Amino acid sequence: MMRRQDQQSRVFCELSALILNLLRSPPTPIQFSDPSPAAVPSSRRRPETPPISPAGFASLLLGISLALMLCGSVTFFIGFMLMPWVLGLVMVFYVVGIVSSLSMIGRAILCHTTSPASPRKEVPAWKLL
Repeated sequence: MMRRQDQQSRVFCELSALILNLLRSPPTPIQFSDPSPAAVPSSRRRPETPPISPAGFASLLLGISLALMLCGSVTFFIGFMLMPWVLGLVMVFYVVGIVSSLSMIGRAILCHTTSPASPRKEVPAWKLL
């Protein structure tokens, strides 16, 4: 058990170091034509970004986690406020469905008894065989 925990800690440390190294020195963009340094004007050169410190990296991760928690809380609050409206709409649809079913059943019963009897068609005896 202890060995597995040490292995997980080692993997986590290696992954953190990899992410920190990527943030310290971002990869350079690929250039298909390689102009000479004298031909590139100084205004087009990208300024060097300073490397990020471990405290800055921790602050970045803290900001990301706080933003995710805030977005999750806002989404939960919106869903919590809309839930009564959704339940009310579901209940309205249930009532409409019940009234529609009762209406169709009543129409079938009333229209069947009040409709005039249609004359019966005589079926020849040879068709019954």
